[in-house]
Amino acid sequence: MAGFRQLDRKVFPLQDIPSVVKFFKKELERKPEPDLALLSIIVGAIENSMTCNRPYPANNENDEFGHLVPVEYHIVETLYTKFHTIIKSTVDMSLYSDLKYATRELVKRVSDVIWNSLTRSYYKDRAHLQSLYSYLTGNKLDCFGVAFAVVAACQVLGFSDVHLALSEDHTWVVFGENGDQTAEVTWHGKGSEDKRGQEVTPGVGSHSWLYVNGYPIICDRWMEVAALVSTINPSLSITNDVVEVALLQQELLWVLYDLGHLAQFPIAIGNLADLEEINPTQGRPPCSSLFQEAILSARKYYNNQHVYPYTYQAGYFYRHNMYKEAFESWANASDVIRLYNYSRDDEEIYKELMEIANELIPHIMKVVSSGHSARSILKDPECFAYLLRFYDGICQWEEGSPTPVLHIGWAKPLVNTISKFDAEVRSQVVILPGGLLEGSEKDGKEGGDVINNNNDCCKTREGDLISSLESKVKDKQAALHPSIEALTAACGERILNRDFLIQGGGEPFVGGAELASSSNVDLLKTETTQPKLVLHSEKMRGLKDLLLAEKLNTHAISLQLTAQSQVQVGKKVREEQGLGTRPKRTRRE
Repeated sequence: MAGFRQLDRKVFPLQDIPSVVKFFKKELERKPEPDLALLSIIVGAIENSMTCNRPYPANNENDEFGHLVPVEYHIVETLYTKFHTIIKSTVDMSLYSDLKYATRELVKRVSDVIWNSLTRSYYKDRAHLQSLYSYLTGNKLDCFGVAFAVVAACQVLGFSDVHLALSEDHTWVVFGENGDQTAEVTWHGKGSEDKRGQEVTPGVGSHSWLYVNGYPIICDRWMEVAALVSTINPSLSITNDVVEVALLQQELLWVLYDLGHLAQFPIAIGNLADLEEINPTQGRPPCSSLFQEAILSARKYYNNQHVYPYTYQAGYFYRHNMYKEAFESWANASDVIRLYNYSRDDEEIYKELMEIANELIPHIMKVVSSGHSARSILKDPECFAYLLRFYDGICQWEEGSPTPVLHIGWAKPLVNTISKFDAEVRSQVVILPGGLLEGSEKDGKEGGDVINNNNDCCKTREGDLISSLESKVKDKQAALHPSIEALTAACGERILNRDFLIQGGGEPFVGGAELASSSNVDLLKTETTQPKLVLHSEKMRGLKDLLLAEKLNTHAISLQLTAQSQVQVGKKVREEQGLGTRPKRTRRE
């Protein structure tokens, strides 16, 4: 079993960013593993002293930049000793002395110790409650903080197999010899339902976004340090951050990045990208590259089941008025959410998507409607296709779910947005028959739509797509203009450009530059360069003709979008899985 650690008095006080970074670097190299409790106490002390109990105003012009409220040795030692004492005095290790790996009973016992010592009269989702400093000085922890405290406590007891599992809005633990056991150790939302010790399997089986379809981030000790750093909150108020705390977080994330501990941590990479956007570090990759890296990480390690990497990227595009790119990223985010069934546990992502649909997209429409530039996204049929794909994913998220998603509050902004695209632009979007572009399926939920989307699922059926489209060209050969019969006769060869079909770049045909020089192929080129997509959801399929009509029937569109679909399926899911409802959460600070 782990013994108490004697701290090095000489490194204290930690009073500036370089000293804290140096301490973390040394701890990350410590054998056999970094001390979670110690690091959580230190960063918690810095964050809380700088944001909650500041002895001086934020960003005072007389302050030396990078200076922190000193973290003194006696404070760290006292709190570190207190945590060890609480855990070791309340968990009877004589019951577990023969264990090499943790058991469910042990994990439940440790989580009970943490849970039962929390103050009940506080709002658990408030800021700055994720560290052991908050726990040891005020008996307050948020959801992440409880799970982190459980893992840190198990480390104190000598069980190195207990680790954090992170979704995009929830935390639990894995344990056991092979790390294949799971246990709830905290709550979710405003409720305090006692699920501690239970497996997370029912949540995964419900296909709720809360459990990311069984693709959470499973941490090792170093990734747990990355999680601790990623949850640092520099906010002083709703509108102001403490610059020094944000800079500390940024530098610590770069330390972890350089050591490779963020490679499988898309959320942390996204947080680093956000920080770099505000304060770029000389010699480092631009934030745009980091946003893309977070997406690639989610694809490679988590089967593209994470939504936030796309919404992080879209937020960056939105803030820089790159509206077409933002539309595409939001459509890609929707391609992920379509893989899930909506439940009340998913309130956080619901609010995120509703904000995009009802606030951000309408704002873009207002901005671009003020001009009549040929480069406006309102003149771009691809942007209209991205918009349809975004709503198609949300409609499919609703299908088979125990709770409806769409209501009139969604319908009005959609109708207003669609009306901004004139009929000529809308008519250029080619909605292909269902089945032509079937994406990867997971338990009945289908993947991406637009051919040039950002998801790998379309690439898996590339050969079938090319064959199908070339076949359609052959079938229509007799109806084509006589001057292009020679071109269509070449359909026995591969005339469609693979890169154009998959990525949307370059010319639509092999040798497109030469073909484009002939006016005889203008008609065919215009036809084949229109954006193409498949609508997978029942609601959007029903809207196909209405969306492309010369005159929009806004009332009919609203009725179709808000109609309660898949009622029987939703009822069946609810009966089989016993899914309940939960009070709505407020947006995280």
